[in-house]
Amino acid sequence: MASSSGALPPTRRPRPGPWPPAPPPQPQAQPLSWAKRTGFQPRVSGESSATASAPSSGQAPLPRPPGAPADLESGPPARPSPALPPPPAAAATNAKQQQPPPPPQQRQQPPAAPPARTRRRDSDGGRPNGQPAAAPLPQLQEEEDVPERPAHVKYELRDSPGIFPVVIYGFQHYISMLGSIILVPLVMVPAMGGSADDTAAVVSTVLLVSGLTTLLHTLFGTRLPLVQGPSFVYLAPALAIINSPEFFGLNDNNFKHIMKHLQGAIIIGGVFQVLLGYTGLMSLFLRLINPVVVSPTVAAVGLSFFSYGFTKVGSCIEMGLLQLMMVIIFALYFRKIKLFGYRVFLIYAVPLGLGITWAVAFALTASGVYSYKDTSHALRVSPWFRFPYPLQWGTPVFNWKMGLVMCLVSVIASVDSVGSYHASSLFVATRPPTVGIVSRGIGVEGISTVLAGLWGTGVGSATITENVHTIAVTKMGSRKAVGFGAIVLILLSVVGKVGGFIASIPDVMVAALLCFMWAMLCALGLSNLRYGATGSSRNSIVVGLALFLSLSVPSYFQQYGLLPNTNSSVPTYFQPYNVASHGPVDTGFVGVNYVLNTVLSLNMVIAFLVAVILDNTVPGGRQERGLYVWSEAEEATREPSFLKDYELPFKIGRAFRWVKCMGL
Repeated sequence: MASSSGALPPTRRPRPGPWPPAPPPQPQAQPLSWAKRTGFQPRVSGESSATASAPSSGQAPLPRPPGAPADLESGPPARPSPALPPPPAAAATNAKQQQPPPPPQQRQQPPAAPPARTRRRDSDGGRPNGQPAAAPLPQLQEEEDVPERPAHVKYELRDSPGIFPVVIYGFQHYISMLGSIILVPLVMVPAMGGSADDTAAVVSTVLLVSGLTTLLHTLFGTRLPLVQGPSFVYLAPALAIINSPEFFGLNDNNFKHIMKHLQGAIIIGGVFQVLLGYTGLMSLFLRLINPVVVSPTVAAVGLSFFSYGFTKVGSCIEMGLLQLMMVIIFALYFRKIKLFGYRVFLIYAVPLGLGITWAVAFALTASGVYSYKDTSHALRVSPWFRFPYPLQWGTPVFNWKMGLVMCLVSVIASVDSVGSYHASSLFVATRPPTVGIVSRGIGVEGISTVLAGLWGTGVGSATITENVHTIAVTKMGSRKAVGFGAIVLILLSVVGKVGGFIASIPDVMVAALLCFMWAMLCALGLSNLRYGATGSSRNSIVVGLALFLSLSVPSYFQQYGLLPNTNSSVPTYFQPYNVASHGPVDTGFVGVNYVLNTVLSLNMVIAFLVAVILDNTVPGGRQERGLYVWSEAEEATREPSFLKDYELPFKIGRAFRWVKCMGL
């Protein structure tokens, strides 16, 4: 017993217990270590000190290391396995296991950030203040499995997938954006008193101008794979001009008379946008444009048409609801169903929904339940070949007050395009463009708007906001595929039956599709908030105020001076655009009254003014505001990959290297 009792103490001394004196517990150091390595911004106030020393050099990108992959936002290299990125805690644990153990004298200190990671973080092109993107743009990632490519697209900007894939993906890219390209003239031409044949002619003109301006932008603009077309930004001011008091009481040639005034206003607005881009003013203006400004401005563009959407759908509620439900089912409920490896329902939600609903309407018409004979008239009378040409509606009429309205709207269109430039570059390019390249793109969009005014599309041309969604869904970012699709649009524009077929779409189906398109536009605008701090009360209040006032202030202007139960020749869904004849502003000058009443009745203008003032005056950190980080010209132009992405073709840029505001 004595020997056994004497052996007990040595047995208990080496036994490990829950109280070892060293090393300290590691789980408490993991969040701090991961935060220091990745620049994570904690949402808990008690952890704010963990990232106090995070570098804030996002505005001065450094050259990328030679072996760095062309990934989104210059994020970490691609993982060998196609699995989803692990959560932060798991990522930190895996990183610790892969790193060699530190010397004993350093085990008690938090591990420092590796130099390579710091360099990539400093050169980060997408997250402000050097935040890397461990899982770039998770909101836009539709797939449950991440592709093996470093980027989130199958084909990047300069990829040459081959002739057959270029044809397939070119068609796919444009068909998925069909609604954004063809639906604007289907709303405008009837509002101007045009016939079905006029609608078909304008649709053909839109196809031609969209193809030309897309080629122009991919060659001499930002060179990003962005489709240009009739922008919804220009639709509301165009409807306001159409419903101007000057055009009341017209009997004959309403369409051509109003179109010539629209052409003059669009050309003036395009010239202003050209000056904004090529004089370098856009480079200064970019300092005020941030995600908190872009988000409510773009969202207000979609919200501004709520009076037209379901009001028009209600004219034939059965077909309208069927059309809306079909698009919603394809785009949301069937979005993960794949056929032949493609998410057909998600990519082609609009054309599939339109085709099925139109077939049902045709069957009901044949059985005598409904009558859509008037809409089929455009297809019958349209010629097989039609060649849209400049000034086909006559000589444009230049009116300074209408032109001034379009100049202000071109600023909003530029804000919308800036958001599309930044978001799309994170998908397809090695890094975001420089400020000069953005200015160059805005200048080319101004030229595109001038061309739209000369040909007479009724609205200005700009980067279609749906580009970002289309690239994320189709995984196609090749410049060649977009260029091929643009050539196809040009060829289709000379086939008159194509314009007649599109003009035959019933109005109620157009309105139902627009309800979906405008809702998507609003969602795409709000998605820009992902660059800022998600839980920031500052950003939430700024965006909330901008959205609320963008609905309330225009409503005051639109309802001012209207007497209830008064008969008007303007349909109820176009009443908000008739504000110039009864607005509250009365300065004694008719032209000034027209401009102020019209501009202040536009939802997107109010949203932009409120957001740009509050975002640039209310205190907030760079990471909290989520500032856009553009590439620095001196560092970026030393990268061969960057030059291949954005340099002008045919060595044109070498002759204009001194024009720094154009990014050459």
